[in-house]
Amino acid sequence: MNGRGGRFRRGWWTPLGLLALALGLWLAGCASKAPSPPRRAEPSSPESKKTKPTQRPYTVMGKTYYPMPSADGYQEKGLASWYGPNFHGKRTSNGEVYDMEAMTAAHKTLPLDTWVEITNLDSGSKAVVRVNDRGPFVDGRIIDLSKAAARELGVLGPGTARVEVVALGYRKLGTGVAGRPAEYEPPASYDVGTFTVQVGAFTVKSNADRLAANLRPVWKNVFVVRYDRGDAIFHRVRVGKVETLAQAKELEGRLRQAGQLQSFTVAW
Repeated sequence: MNGRGGRFRRGWWTPLGLLALALGLWLAGCASKAPSPPRRAEPSSPESKKTKPTQRPYTVMGKTYYPMPSADGYQEKGLASWYGPNFHGKRTSNGEVYDMEAMTAAHKTLPLDTWVEITNLDSGSKAVVRVNDRGPFVDGRIIDLSKAAARELGVLGPGTARVEVVALGYRKLGTGVAGRPAEYEPPASYDVGTFTVQVGAFTVKSNADRLAANLRPVWKNVFVVRYDRGDAIFHRVRVGKVETLAQAKELEGRLRQAGQLQSFTVAW
């Protein structure tokens, strides 16, 4: 008899051969597979349980930013810019769809959904906007305006302007647009808080300790603070502990002049 693989041997078709074949098939059916090891559940991140996603540290172009726990004490002067068509219709950092004709703004560290009042220091124009995105990631700029906000503040043409930004807090009532005044839950104080300046963050503690030791002879109050991000441990090097944002920004400026170009102010 012919098969696909060639000719079968005649011996398999004897009664003894058939019996051997049946016995082999029965033994194969009785054999059981070894049970698969139970799948181990992935450990949950302690940080994910304590911190809202929008308040977790994030990294852009190699630099890590640490959102402020609150807007308390935020009042700052600096350069504003604006962003529009290239981002219109895309997702913002709080999950909304960016509308360049809405009164919104991007800020690197303020809590998302905080309302701020912005004053153009050259013209005196004012606008109230809601922070719903992160940015601008350009050194020296403190806020990125929507096209509508830039138009109202006179920033649309020049592209940038010197501004003062003051946190109003979270909106309580109203819309915040002209003719329909809003009420806000204000921060406890615009003048006091606890601030410091971060000059570096390392996964290797010895590197953080080395930088701190180099800074202490000149800057005195230098701290190494351990931070568990959930997926890694960081050792942050911080300088100073002051009571106002203005003092912290002044300290940040001196540190940058001294060569610590990655310095930035954070809430303690």
